[in-house]
Amino acid sequence: MATLGTLLFTWAKGKLVGTDAEGNRYYTERSEAKGRRTKRWVVYNGKVDASRVAPEWHAWLHYTSDKPLTDAARQSWQQPHQPNKTGSAGAYLPPGHDLAGGKRDRATGDYEAWQP
Repeated sequence: MATLGTLLFTWAKGKLVGTDAEGNRYYTERSEAKGRRTKRWVVYNGKVDASRVAPEWHAWLHYTSDKPLTDAARQSWQQPHQPNKTGSAGAYLPPGHDLAGGKRDRATGDYEAWQP
């Protein structure tokens, strides 16, 4: 959830540019900034986590593109954006990881342990 300061700043100076599939809202300043770039920011729908920003909006937030790339045609090989799951129940745990049981298969025959 956004902080009170972010919500007040958004209410006072923000202009909604658009939203993404997760419901995150993207804003820019209403008035043109003098001597600096116009600020851009996101108000998250739920937990604040930078990995939840879709690539189309990431480029816009970091001034890589002047307009969000939401209208760009998606290629057939592109998958939908997924936030980083590290530290959550959906995190990847490789075989042998302590949280995945701590057991892994023995090394195959092509491995030879070093001996001094």
